[in-house]
Amino acid sequence: MSDSVASNSSSLCMYMKDHTGTLVAYVRYFGKVEDDVVTAEMSSIDSKGMILLYELKSGISKSIRVPFDPLLSEYDDAKPRLLSMKAEALEGLGMLKAPQLTTFRFPSKAAMTPFVFLAYFYLLSPPPPGTTFLSIPVTNMDAFFSPAHAFRDLTGLSLSFRTLFTILSAIHGAEGLYTLSLCRRHVKGAVVTAVYVGCTVLFGIHIWKDLKRRVQERRIEAITKFE
Repeated sequence: MSDSVASNSSSLCMYMKDHTGTLVAYVRYFGKVEDDVVTAEMSSIDSKGMILLYELKSGISKSIRVPFDPLLSEYDDAKPRLLSMKAEALEGLGMLKAPQLTTFRFPSKAAMTPFVFLAYFYLLSPPPPGTTFLSIPVTNMDAFFSPAHAFRDLTGLSLSFRTLFTILSAIHGAEGLYTLSLCRRHVKGAVVTAVYVGCTVLFGIHIWKDLKRRVQERRIEAITKFE
């Protein structure tokens, strides 16, 4: 399978010629070069990494290879990844402050989480036939849950209500802790942090993914001004 990034290496190297400051930041941060780097250029790039040539203040020229983690899957991933690595390098070197959010945004996709939860419980933890609930007739209950019982019989998938609740709670609890770690770096204010963590516990992945998306948007705004 051909490497679309490598086949476009020359054009990417030409594009990066106008971003010397970024390349120097790559060398210093990802290459862990502590000496004074006065200039740098990209000599080649492929889906696995890039080779950077740089010159020290002493006049010595060297080269390093900076790997991509994860690898680039296609050419269109290259520029967004280089932009993301630029933000990481500048923040790591103290040349750019990490984005700080002061407001909460509820992503529309998160509104689907309660329905997904209901689907999980309906399909995986239906009550046994003959179960009554409040004043609902048994026949109506059995009819309502008959597709779920058919699904269970067909797939063999079945969990008790308590087990499924414990699993989902553990997953969302872990996501809440992850969101808290993001908030410590990128959210200003205890109230906004609490809302983000609480909504993650309730609504899951879409909350913290949108938080990361907002941080990336702020990063892009900031780094486009750098050079």
